[in-house]
Amino acid sequence: MDFFDLIKLRQSTRSYKNKPVEKEKILQCIESARLSPSANNSQPWKFIVVEEAELREKVASNIAWMGMNKFAPQAPVIVAIVLEKGKFISSFASVLQNKEYPLIDIGIVANQFCLQASDLGLATCMVGWFNERKIKKLLGIPKKKRIPLIITLGYSEAPTRDKIRKPIEEMHTWNNY
Repeated sequence: MDFFDLIKLRQSTRSYKNKPVEKEKILQCIESARLSPSANNSQPWKFIVVEEAELREKVASNIAWMGMNKFAPQAPVIVAIVLEKGKFISSFASVLQNKEYPLIDIGIVANQFCLQASDLGLATCMVGWFNERKIKKLLGIPKKKRIPLIITLGYSEAPTRDKIRKPIEEMHTWNNY
């Protein structure tokens, strides 16, 4: 698939078919994400794939938390991205520059995961609203670790929507603000 077509295809999906996702496809998404660039090549991420039904239901109920993300229980796969300790230089640079390089890295790795999923005919949704404390406990993640993002993964039940975006003229300038 042409890369620009892939960009146009990828969307956040909130309706999934009751169909399992092949392990090979999940591993391909992780491999594509693994190859993502990161600040100082720190690679501050770990993926926890949740596909066992009982555990997935418990995790999903904590994603569909406080009335949000009600679609999560439909997803046959949930992927928690855990923020791991990066290289010292990356952490030091984050403080000096007042930029959260590890969180930028998590955004990049999540996007590569989702683009690969789209290329494989899968659908995803990046989720930032969830009960992190309870999900960490369910997945055995140490208290000091963070889960900046969760990705729901499966086969879309809904057709691809037209993207509604601001016109390009509103999103850029040349040489100054």
